[in-house]
Amino acid sequence: MTTIARIETFLVAPRWLFVRVETDSGIVGWGEATCEGRSETVRTAVDQLAELLIGRDALRIEDHWQVLTKSSFYRGGPILASAVAGLDQALWDIAGKHFGAPVHQLLGGPVRDRIRVYGWVGGDEPGEVRDHIAAQVEAGLTAVKMNASGRMSPVASVAELDGVVARVAAAREVLGAHRDVAVDFHGRFTLANARRVAPLLEPYRPLFLEEPVVPENSHLIGEFVRSTTTPVSTGERLYSRQEFLPVLQAGIAVAQPDLAHAGGITEVRKIATLAEVYDVQLAPHCPLGPIALAACLQVGFATPNYLIQEQSIGIHYNSGAEVLDYCLDKTPLTFVDGHIERLTAPGLGIEVDDQAVRSADKKGHAWRSPTWRHPDGSYAEW
Repeated sequence: MTTIARIETFLVAPRWLFVRVETDSGIVGWGEATCEGRSETVRTAVDQLAELLIGRDALRIEDHWQVLTKSSFYRGGPILASAVAGLDQALWDIAGKHFGAPVHQLLGGPVRDRIRVYGWVGGDEPGEVRDHIAAQVEAGLTAVKMNASGRMSPVASVAELDGVVARVAAAREVLGAHRDVAVDFHGRFTLANARRVAPLLEPYRPLFLEEPVVPENSHLIGEFVRSTTTPVSTGERLYSRQEFLPVLQAGIAVAQPDLAHAGGITEVRKIATLAEVYDVQLAPHCPLGPIALAACLQVGFATPNYLIQEQSIGIHYNSGAEVLDYCLDKTPLTFVDGHIERLTAPGLGIEVDDQAVRSADKKGHAWRSPTWRHPDGSYAEW
């Protein structure tokens, strides 16, 4: 039996929470339980859940997932799901290292040899959008994602709507017909605004329109789907198959679970299978660290309905540390023609720099979500 001997957590810049699980045989597994703005709370949850794992067989991953998610009367939500996600990823990393195989091999073997990736670009003005996208193209990417807007009035003005269109038009101008732009509404739009702007964006052929309504209004997403021919995506703030089912039934085209939030590899693999029933593609949310990215890729290499992978290598808001700073070997996560090649090393396929992580944890981080307000002082979705 490969027994779980120790579980540690590390709060590291710029805004991530890493989980380290060590077995009595010396095998170490890494996971990422980042919950942006709430990682200290998740850290406490990991410590509590560790009581259920210490002394147990590390290879009983599904059994542990069931216990971690269902042993308490109160279940679900981003804090618990993120804590479980970090532990689950670490257990899969251990299993891969134990059997000498990458995780995707344990999930049934590869169905592809590389995964297309995209990067996020900022820019409030069309000229800035052009410059940022040009930099991503120069870095080798063939797809980008951009925010549709900043703050939006509940009923948008003509100027606000025109601003969204102008930025997306600028993106298409740089990308041409052979590269893609996805547009993230980020839950900032009311349903009325989202329905108004979607037809205006259709001439620019977005890859998808993301999170047109906040997750608590998922019951409205079907109305948006019916208002546009552009593929609709959502899911970064949905944490289980049960939460994904209504949006799948509403007709989304792309599901975006986050492997650091939605119960890890075990649950996201099941979400992918459920999505396949609805002819929906998977494009996991991942503006996070190297461990979460590696976990996403491992699922992607073994998942037929996998569209594309988000990643934040080189992104401008990673302040204090970069994605690859915590990797001993950066080559597995390098871009090749807009893709990341299949990871072949055992476990998650990357080597985490233990010393760098421990050093970063001593400094920690206190990242918090911004608070936005409209000009009249009322709260605005960010």
